[in-house]
Amino acid sequence: MTSFVENVMTTDVAAVNEKASFHTVAELLISRGVSGVPVLDDDNRVLGVVSEADLLAKEEFKERYYGDDYRPPLRARIRHSAGSEGSGFRKSLGETAGALMTSPAHVITPDTPVVSAARLMDRHGVKRLPVVDAGGRLIGIVSRRDLIKVFLRPDKDIEREVREALHGRAEVAVADAVVTLSGTYAERSQAVTAIRLAENIDGVVAVHDDLSWKHDDIADLPMWGGA
Repeated sequence: MTSFVENVMTTDVAAVNEKASFHTVAELLISRGVSGVPVLDDDNRVLGVVSEADLLAKEEFKERYYGDDYRPPLRARIRHSAGSEGSGFRKSLGETAGALMTSPAHVITPDTPVVSAARLMDRHGVKRLPVVDAGGRLIGIVSRRDLIKVFLRPDKDIEREVREALHGRAEVAVADAVVTLSGTYAERSQAVTAIRLAENIDGVVAVHDDLSWKHDDIADLPMWGGA
């Protein structure tokens, strides 16, 4: 079984309209205990994401915003002057979610496999992904914590699924999501396939290989040094 985003996503999503005020966004982040929320247009389509970092841009560039003697941290000034955070000063002047947000948002659909969601988060360095329907409208959100839920499947469920995938052709034991395979196959390639099938089951942390085989058909292949 492959887990999909719809199996782990949260549907009670904290989100704000693009016209929401700075104060409203800050209050929502604090009250819901989240570090970022999707920003929506009037049709509930995701325009971007506003995070704590976006709000903190106002503090980092307070000297420019308020004209007082405050000087932002050196790291913030370097980022701004080097252009690596070119939108920072613009965000420091923002008064609404639309002006503060990072856009466009990286989004995902509910039928996306969990592993693909994890790769997308890693690729873009984000902690959460808004989940949208075919029209780009918000229907949920998936976080890194949600993805970890896949690894909390009961051992008995994992064991049953591994047995089904291997058609009962190997002995299967599962402890703390670690699968141990034992038994004898006719061909080495069959044992290798069994291990790969077990590794691909959602929730499996690792596979311990105690399998044996009667004939090493892999060694017979030219690429493995056979005739």
